[in-house]
Order: sequence, then C-alpha cells, then structure tokens
Amino acid sequence: MALALTFFAGLATGIGSLVAYFIPKPDMRYLSLSLGFAAGVMIYVGFVDLFCNVKSVLGLSYANLFFLSGLILIYLLDRLIPHIHIDGQVDSQCNRLYRGGIMTTIGIAIHNLPEGMTVALVSLADLRLGIPVAIAIAIHNIPEGLACSIPLYCATSDRKKSCLLSFAAGMTEPLGAILAVLLLYPFLSDWLLAAASALVAGIMVFISFDELIPIANRYGDEHLTNLGIIAGFFIMMIGLGLMGDF
Repeated sequence: MALALTFFAGLATGIGSLVAYFIPKPDMRYLSLSLGFAAGVMIYVGFVDLFCNVKSVLGLSYANLFFLSGLILIYLLDRLIPHIHIDGQVDSQCNRLYRGGIMTTIGIAIHNLPEGMTVALVSLADLRLGIPVAIAIAIHNIPEGLACSIPLYCATSDRKKSCLLSFAAGMTEPLGAILAVLLLYPFLSDWLLAAASALVAGIMVFISFDELIPIANRYGDEHLTNLGIIAGFFIMMIGLGLMGDF
C-alpha cells in the first residue's frame, strides 16, 4: 500500500504534463485553493498527528531533534540541488527555455525522492495518514508537471517528448519509496519508526512553507490560500477524529 500510494502521488506529475499537452495556455489560478488545502493537510499531519505520536514514544527532546533534522535535511537538499520553484510562468520569447526546462525537470526529479520517502514512511507508520498525505503531495505535483512540460514544449514544439520527460520526473517518487522500504523496512522498530516519522514531519512542514504556500499565493491570493489551509485543517480534524473512534 505504501508503494501504491507513492506511485499515485508520482503519477500526478504526469497528469500536470497532460494538462499542458491539451491546454496550451492553462489558467492555474484555481490551484491556489488546492495547494493551500494540500499545505493545510501536510502541516496538520506533521505537527498535530505525527509529532504528537512521536513525542509519546521518544520524548519531547528527541522528537524536537529529529523534527529539526528533517527541516535541515530538506533545506540542504533544496539549496544544493538545482531545483527551480514552479511559478507557472512561461517566457513568451522561449529564450533558453530548453535548458531551463531540463534543469527544472532534473531538479524536480531529485526533489521528488524525499517526497516519495515521506509518503512511504508515513504509510508504514499509519496507513490512515498515508492516504491524505499522498493526496496532498499529488495535488502539489500537478503544477510541477506543468512546470516541466510547458518550457520544454515551448522550446522544442514536441509535446510528446515534453510530457514523457515530465512523467519520468514524477516516477522518481515511487523510486524514493522503494529506497525507503529497502533501506529502512528490515530494521524498523517502534523507536526507529518514530524517529523517521519525526524526520518526515519536518520535511512535510518545510515543503508546505517553502513551496506550497508561496506558490499558492502566486497563483491566486493569500485569502484564497488561507481558505484552503483552513479547509485542509478542518478535513484532517474530522478525518482523524472519526478514525480515532474506531
């Protein structure tokens, strides 16, 4: 199930590239609400559910340590890897777009590896959390597919090639899940799983604040983004509350 959920999240990048395939000039402002919702889900799950559960297993000091380690890890990856943040903007002159599109695709492909690990580890820890996290990451992967395919198509006029490259970038997400399962699953214990969950919580929160919320504001406005965040919080409150009753 962990691998299946990660594969689903990775496929969303391909969906984004297909949108660019059929709609030459997509209006992506509606994604402001969707990305805000995804951020709300990720933040709530990271802080309220994962971190609280980790604290009960590891204690507050270790929970803080591994949470901070997750923040630092994803920050370093974001700084060191040539990852161009998605903004949905296309250079009308198409100057140097091909190189920029290739760099964006490579950056997103590498950037998706820890996201795949995130979905896999959360799903291994608690499947009821893995599903909303996979959906949240899938929502944010759709514009990533657009960010890959639009510049490449504009530069080459080859829709098929641009879509295939975008799809390949998304498929590094299940690769990250496979690496997480192969490397960590044989050694998993309650303590190690809690530590990994705290690390993942930090990664989720960083992705939300560094990428989801700023990009959501750029597509629409902060009020629409905030409504999405509140909706994400609300849905997770209800969902986790109902699941906790069973």
